[in-house]
Amino acid sequence: MRIARTDNPFSAIAAEIRQKPVAFALSVLLGHVPLGALLVLPIVLAIGSAFVHEGRLSLYWFGRVVGNEMLVGQLVNGVVLATVTTGVCLLLAVPLAVLRARCRFRGQGVLGVAVLVPLILPPFVGALAIKRLLGQFGVLNLLLAKAGLLEIEPGSVPPDWLATGFAGVVILQALHLFPILYLNASAALANVDCAYAQAARNLGAGPWRAFFGITLPLMRPGLFAGATIVFIWSLTDIGTPLILNYHQLIPVTIFRELGGGEYTGRTFSLVFIMLAASVALYVLGKFIFGRAPAAESGKATVQAEMRQLGPAATAGAWALFGGVIFLALLPHVGVALSAVSDRWLGTVVPAGLTTRHLRAVLTSEETYRSVLNSASYAGVSTVVDVVLGCAAAWMIVRAKVPGRRLLDGLAMLPLAVPGLILAAGYVAMTASGPLEAIGPNGNPFAILVIAYAVRRLPFVVRGVSAGLQQVPETLEEAARNLGASQVGAARRITLPLVAANIVAAAVLAFSFAMLEVSDSLILAQRSPDYPIAKQIYILFTAGTGEALNVAAALGVYGMVLLGGTMALAAALLGRRLGAIFRA
Repeated sequence: MRIARTDNPFSAIAAEIRQKPVAFALSVLLGHVPLGALLVLPIVLAIGSAFVHEGRLSLYWFGRVVGNEMLVGQLVNGVVLATVTTGVCLLLAVPLAVLRARCRFRGQGVLGVAVLVPLILPPFVGALAIKRLLGQFGVLNLLLAKAGLLEIEPGSVPPDWLATGFAGVVILQALHLFPILYLNASAALANVDCAYAQAARNLGAGPWRAFFGITLPLMRPGLFAGATIVFIWSLTDIGTPLILNYHQLIPVTIFRELGGGEYTGRTFSLVFIMLAASVALYVLGKFIFGRAPAAESGKATVQAEMRQLGPAATAGAWALFGGVIFLALLPHVGVALSAVSDRWLGTVVPAGLTTRHLRAVLTSEETYRSVLNSASYAGVSTVVDVVLGCAAAWMIVRAKVPGRRLLDGLAMLPLAVPGLILAAGYVAMTASGPLEAIGPNGNPFAILVIAYAVRRLPFVVRGVSAGLQQVPETLEEAARNLGASQVGAARRITLPLVAANIVAAAVLAFSFAMLEVSDSLILAQRSPDYPIAKQIYILFTAGTGEALNVAAALGVYGMVLLGGTMALAAALLGRRLGAIFRA
């Protein structure tokens, strides 16, 4: 049905609402209201505390932050850390994406899947291994000593490659996050119209000039979208800096104050600063720097020329992919070896192997309970995600209800609002009053389920939306012309065709929720409620070798879970898997 043209956008929206009142009411009830209550309200409560001093609106707490040299230094450290991490990710991801998209060589499909493997281990867990690999008496120094490049004598002090912790955090974050940029760069390349680059080549431009002058600017929207996610993730990460003892960061300060019960205006002013920075970066990346150039056609009109690589060039491609994948998998290998090591001191590899630590995870009351806790939190949150995500995706893509852009923005907001900010919001919401019983110091089951669900909702919305966009609406129209109701057509036609997307998004949401870090560290304060991530942190702070090995064993189970679900999702979605990780 056509809508009358008008210069007033509000009149157009009002006309849409009058034409689809039931759809609009359902979108508000099933979409806007739940997301607003679960996502926006906690954030408003948290940042509201930052603007109140002695019962009045005030900027007092921000003055305390700006006037504190230590906090300003921590903020600068975080920006530098995120900038360096994002730069390293770009250097790793873009060449790999261009090589795979523009060249044809044996094994490129296998390498394209293998490059995603680093996503299965959060850097929080990988930090357990990086200390063993790069510490003073770690594997790297031992290898250098064996090669005659370093002397390690009794009483000597070998170099500590993790002296400040900064380098280790950058390495772990970059090796974990570069696949996200790789997926965004690959998607951006697929949408680049090669006619522009071919025209530049016909006018005499060399391949490098054509790439940097034509192709790379056209890739900018996808690159900025992925770089924004990486930057925000790095800026607000808690777990990796904690494990590597790099504490001169605002997120670590917020974690310590919230974990210690300090719910002061200063703490929430720091939360607001992190929130403002994250949202500003997200808006810049998505709506300003991430906008497509005016000349871009939106879809490629000329198929990219695929260069067939010879044996030598194929070996070089394998070396490039293999080198990056090898470096990215070192933390995984270190965690796996730590989990099965009986004795690992002063040797490059463990001197003895055992399954004791793997069995301890299932036999120790604390670790086994943490696994069950994570499974219950993640399981219920996944059900919530599937219900809300499918409803939101349907209203955005199929029903096209009034207010769908706002609904899409709310569903994607967790990509711009890190887990640290959301966790602080839930702390503010449950610090006192009727909700105190489900807060961190009460029974946090409900609040952890909500936090996990909100954090992983974009996975489901993006995954289901990608499936709906692949299903022609004409199939549903044909079913309705044959007498099927709208609900019947959706159930018998559309649902079976998008079932793979729903399953893939659900398993990804579940597996990533199982190893959620920020919410777990902040919202679970009682030992019986610890999920896996919090139990790993507790074992690490115990400081004993046995505890560290058991923590690594927990990480191995997490790797197996994430690896299996990533493989299942890739099998179900194929190339559409990247849509789930794009902003």
